[in-house]
Amino acid sequence: MADALARTEAELRNVVKSDEPFLTEVACHLIEAGGKRIRPALTVTAAQVLDAEPTMTSTEVIRGGVAVELVHQGSLYHDDVMDGAETRRTVQSVNARWGNLEAILAGDYLLARASEIAADLGTEVAGLLASTIASLCEGQVRELRHAFDVDRTEDAYLASIAGKTAALLATSARVGAIVAGHPRNVVEALTGFGHHYGMAFQIVDDLLDVVATDEQLGKPAGNDLVEGTYTLPVIRALAGPSGEELKNLLGGPINVTIRDQVRAVVRTDEAIAATRATAVDFLQSARRELDELGENPAVETMRSTCDLLLDRLDGTL
Repeated sequence: MADALARTEAELRNVVKSDEPFLTEVACHLIEAGGKRIRPALTVTAAQVLDAEPTMTSTEVIRGGVAVELVHQGSLYHDDVMDGAETRRTVQSVNARWGNLEAILAGDYLLARASEIAADLGTEVAGLLASTIASLCEGQVRELRHAFDVDRTEDAYLASIAGKTAALLATSARVGAIVAGHPRNVVEALTGFGHHYGMAFQIVDDLLDVVATDEQLGKPAGNDLVEGTYTLPVIRALAGPSGEELKNLLGGPINVTIRDQVRAVVRTDEAIAATRATAVDFLQSARRELDELGENPAVETMRSTCDLLLDRLDGTL
């Protein structure tokens, strides 16, 4: 995996090079800032789920992982413009450093490069990536429609994160399986794993925004509340005994004092434990998708990834 991720990093930097040096600089900004590269790692791991021992990752699989990472990176550029974000991964966001127009164009450029790679990998991968980008847009629109909505439902929240987060993780696994030539039942199982893991991943991330500190997150905690994005723990707290108190505080723009007050109320609500249980349910569904794949290092890595996600949450509770 270390070798595959090193090759992924090199390929990321290579494919975003432009004849226009400024565009190259802007496109590389968040790539240079680093990241866990969860999506290409999932692509590489999915490609190896039928191997008794780890094998050399093919160039096609590496490029598949690069394509999904570029979609992720491009979506971050656009998200930061919409959110007016000042930082991303402890560095200045692209929009803060160069401007919104530059960030939008660079995000489009990254999506175009991802599509170019996908086309090289075949019509199925190209169509899959295109539909995934559409899902990301749909998920984001669903979220925007419910900004500052204290009546946002759990179903609306789950539909949004299915598009915003789970779709790309499902695609990451599916691309690895398709490019590796796995049988269709394996492709579907890995796609299911990526979806369920992606749902749990976003729920955990949303929980951390409520319960973790700025230092633990590496970014301002409670930012979802400031942006008017009411996530599952907040939705459930609004429906519980603290609902009236929270409704009096939420429903519109808030300052830092109100943000911290809301976080304190939600942290003491039973919604935290209930939301953790939902994340666990999705992780169990993800693990069940792996049951028919047998035991090998790649499958064990996927199971361990589920454990690590829950450990990250429990380390803050």
